[in-house]
Amino acid sequence: MIVNQTDFHDLDKQDPLAHLREEFELDQDLIYLNGNSLGVLPKAAKARMTEVIEKEWGQGLIRSWNTHNWINLPQRIGTKLAGIIGAQDKEVIVADSTSVNLFKLAAAAVKLRPNRTKIVTEPGNFPTDLYILNGVKNFIGQEIEIVTVPSQEVMQHIDEDTALVCLTHVHYKSGIMLNMKEITAAAHAKGALMMWDLSHSTGAVPLALNEANADLAVGCGYKYLNGGPGAPAFLYVAEKHLPVLKQPLSGWFGHANAFAMSDDFEAAPGIEKTLCGTTPVLGASALEVGVDIMAKVDPQQLRDKSLALTEYFMRLMEPLCKTYGFELVTPKEQSIRGSQVSYTHPEGYAIMQALIAQNIIGDFRAPNILRFGFAPLYVRFIDLWHTVEALEKIMQNSSWDQAQFRAKNKVT
Repeated sequence: MIVNQTDFHDLDKQDPLAHLREEFELDQDLIYLNGNSLGVLPKAAKARMTEVIEKEWGQGLIRSWNTHNWINLPQRIGTKLAGIIGAQDKEVIVADSTSVNLFKLAAAAVKLRPNRTKIVTEPGNFPTDLYILNGVKNFIGQEIEIVTVPSQEVMQHIDEDTALVCLTHVHYKSGIMLNMKEITAAAHAKGALMMWDLSHSTGAVPLALNEANADLAVGCGYKYLNGGPGAPAFLYVAEKHLPVLKQPLSGWFGHANAFAMSDDFEAAPGIEKTLCGTTPVLGASALEVGVDIMAKVDPQQLRDKSLALTEYFMRLMEPLCKTYGFELVTPKEQSIRGSQVSYTHPEGYAIMQALIAQNIIGDFRAPNILRFGFAPLYVRFIDLWHTVEALEKIMQNSSWDQAQFRAKNKVT
């Protein structure tokens, strides 16, 4: 039974992933519980960026597209990501941002179901998902209705008029994880396509897109993959759809022969057809370092630690919930929990700022949610103890109740 600070130190000593923390730039006195928003800098990324900037760009210049194989960065990293998300190498590629990839694939999906008029998603989904789906509706040139229903009711609302079901696998606020296989099967039973947003899943929970028979997916490179701020995103298209999928942003990198410089667009035959503009080489090079670290980790060990971290954190927080009014919104049931724990509190923003002032970094999401992300690669068990201890003191002495903590930053 885990009851005191020493027990948490012992858990760190027994942790098979503990050594991986040394691969990241983290001050010893920093507790970082925000990897679900922005991952930590891998030490190897600094050396890699120096190499790319000084040698490949600085000396190689444009020759490096060939000599250092910049041209194949999207495919190379995509192949590595395929193993992480349970897909074939030829089904995954790095490109653009999550929002842009979402637009490309959602628009393509609707065109693959031309006689259907519905896209089913959930209210409270990550805002960009809803914005982009409405953008597809406005620009696609055919009648489309966006149907938003709570995730637990989605399967009942999929019908023969549904072209696409688009859901986030792990919810960005609550940390609820949906049953990918079950919902995908329900979509297919009605002839609809299924697209998953894996932004809060990849690198945090085991994924098996092929096993779930998923049609399409998008994901983020700068959260649990530690690719750096604004890192390129990735997308997945099931092999069976590649011959017929037509994405709307037909940029030159998606051409069958980009350097033929033809006036007419001819889509590349495989996953490369989903590319648009020139690869952001610096961002992709940093992302590859994070992906390489993740690729060598046993997914089950990652999941086991994630569940243990979130479980112990919720237990430590129980007395504070009773005394200070924190309300847990993340499921206690392990099978439907991602790698974050979220609480509501009327003064959530100020409380989180007071915690950050003590070098314990989580984040806040409007209107009242405190989020704590547990990236298993570098979060320690002792971090849980110190976080809850600091939070209890903040609540005891009301140190959060200061103007400096109430003043809203542009980025929360």
